[in-house]
Amino acid sequence: MTHAHGGGEREFRPISIAVLTVSDTRTPDEDRSGDTLVERLKGAGHELAERAIVTDDIEKIRAEVRGWSGNPAIDAVITTGGTGFTGRDVTPEAIEPLFEKRMDGFSIAFHMLSHAKIGASTIQSRATAGVAGATYIFCLPGSPSACRDGWDGLIGPQLDYRTRPCNFVEIMPRLDEHLKRGKAQR
Repeated sequence: MTHAHGGGEREFRPISIAVLTVSDTRTPDEDRSGDTLVERLKGAGHELAERAIVTDDIEKIRAEVRGWSGNPAIDAVITTGGTGFTGRDVTPEAIEPLFEKRMDGFSIAFHMLSHAKIGASTIQSRATAGVAGATYIFCLPGSPSACRDGWDGLIGPQLDYRTRPCNFVEIMPRLDEHLKRGKAQR
């Protein structure tokens, strides 16, 4: 992880993160991917805001993420599961319509990391990310390995205020500027 490049070390700023596992079969005792994300985010010093498991159902996934992204106490949401190509994999269809802004670079960077480990099999993932309700939303595949790679290589560093030259934590106060600007013009 890249930290200070001149200007001195910054203090870590913990944020509040919700974790959603999308699965028809996993129970809380068997949710290794959700466990991996919770261990990583807590180990980094962040707070687990909420955690849930929902079935591969567009409306259930969307309702959970919409509720969390509408909660000002939650800064980021990470989902795991439902990003493949089977008939039940509907996480991108559920969540992408919520995005006010897509994070196209996330998918590209995730596939670069993944390709280094699993080669061409990375194209079987539709990992995606964006911003909704001034909340970062990251959708990862359902394997613990993909969750480790996504957190360690991309999400963790971007949710660390100390990461330079830039990170998501430092721009959080400005994520809802378009909403404030719209209100001020009325």
